[in-house]
Amino acid sequence: MIPGLNIQQNSCLFLDRDGVINKRLMDGYIINWSDFVFIDGVFEALNILQQQFNTIVIVTNQQGIGKGLYTIENLNNIHNNMLQEFEKNNIHIHAVFFAPQLKSENSDMRKPAIGMALKAKQIFKNISLDNSVMVGDTISDMQFGRNAAMKNIFIKHETDNEKYDEKLIDFTFNSLLSFAKKLE
Repeated sequence: MIPGLNIQQNSCLFLDRDGVINKRLMDGYIINWSDFVFIDGVFEALNILQQQFNTIVIVTNQQGIGKGLYTIENLNNIHNNMLQEFEKNNIHIHAVFFAPQLKSENSDMRKPAIGMALKAKQIFKNISLDNSVMVGDTISDMQFGRNAAMKNIFIKHETDNEKYDEKLIDFTFNSLLSFAKKLE
């Protein structure tokens, strides 16, 4: 149990992808399924978290598409394979939303804007954003969560030396699994 985290029937778990579910390529992009490596403990974590949250969605910025480094078809292949692996492990992800736009485009869909949260709310009408939780490992993830009135869980990696605005972060963990175990 985490004091101040009010998980209810209408709470949704929003997850960033790179750095939370799979290993992030520093200064690079996951272009093919062969580049995608699940972070240790992610299946165990999601098995715990799906007991707490009725709705789980992934929200990911994918400006590599906007840069022409890979296509939506490449990304869909990666996501389909990821979802198949989750299903093999009895994990159900309700949706994967992505923003292919360049950062310079200032798209409403790209985090930290809340377009992906609003899209989830439109599809899953029962969720309440202010009872929802965002788990991410970047400042834009935390801004996204705060902009959508969610609680923010920050995944801080050992190699991460950046300074962050602590006002955006409600709780910090070193992995999705350590967060999940604290809820158990």
